[in-house]
Amino acid sequence: MSKTDLRAEIEEQVRDYLRRGGAVAEVARGISGRDQAQGPAGRFHAFTPRPKEERTYVPEVVAAIEARRRKPKEKPAGKRPRFVRKAVYDDFGEPVRWEWVEQDGK
Repeated sequence: MSKTDLRAEIEEQVRDYLRRGGAVAEVARGISGRDQAQGPAGRFHAFTPRPKEERTYVPEVVAAIEARRRKPKEKPAGKRPRFVRKAVYDDFGEPVRWEWVEQDGK
């Protein structure tokens, strides 16, 4: 069933409902999704500003973070092993998956 067919079916159901005496109450845009406990619609605000919080400056923590950031990266000793992709085959000779294996010391 396509979207067009579904839309037509829903419209037909609404027409049948209205023909049998049903009524549809219109609700102002944006009201139906609101929780009534929040109060009247005119006073609803998505963002309520809070007072600015006091921050405690901790210079030794900031200094430690800065020192770690400026510290040069250490390179690992020796060469890294080289890896190559190798196919893993099933009993019929068909590739099943690829694995990374360490290449011989060439």
